[in-house]
Amino acid sequence: MDGAVILEATMAAEQKSNITRVINDYSKRLRGFIRKRVNNEADAEDILQDVFYQLVGNTGPIEQLTAWLFTVARNKITDKQRKLKPELLDDIYTGDEMLEWPELFFDASNNPETEYLRSLFWDELNVALNELPEEQRSVFVLNELEGIPFKEISEETGVPINTLLSRKRYAVLHLRERLQVLRNELLNL
Repeated sequence: MDGAVILEATMAAEQKSNITRVINDYSKRLRGFIRKRVNNEADAEDILQDVFYQLVGNTGPIEQLTAWLFTVARNKITDKQRKLKPELLDDIYTGDEMLEWPELFFDASNNPETEYLRSLFWDELNVALNELPEEQRSVFVLNELEGIPFKEISEETGVPINTLLSRKRYAVLHLRERLQVLRNELLNL
């Protein structure tokens, strides 16, 4: 009985040592591989941790460790990209009850104040759009303002859908920041 416990403890220590060695040997290469394919460092770290978590939980033999690790990383990146939903123009118009951008567009009263706020919004949006690189601006305008689906844009331009999604995301982040500045100025924040 004691021999079985010692054997288990020895096997557990050896497995832990092997996993630690693999993590030390592959972390840098995997992080670089992942970082080139995701938008930010936090996502890269999350995916790297998921890869190693899957390695620790794996109970079967792994014949080609390098290929296995990079395949798992690629699959985790793909899963992360599938979960990303394209950000909508509505996401830009964040606010509280005092000033909400969507209310400006659907307010039928057409009073001078509302018209003025609409014109400020559209002026600021146009300025912010012109600050964007052409690739980001065009995908945002085509998808969000003209309502053309990503699939159709991809077919017309030959640019992969994931690239289009990424470009639009960067555009939305920039526009959100610029429109937040306008909102803060209007509210004197």
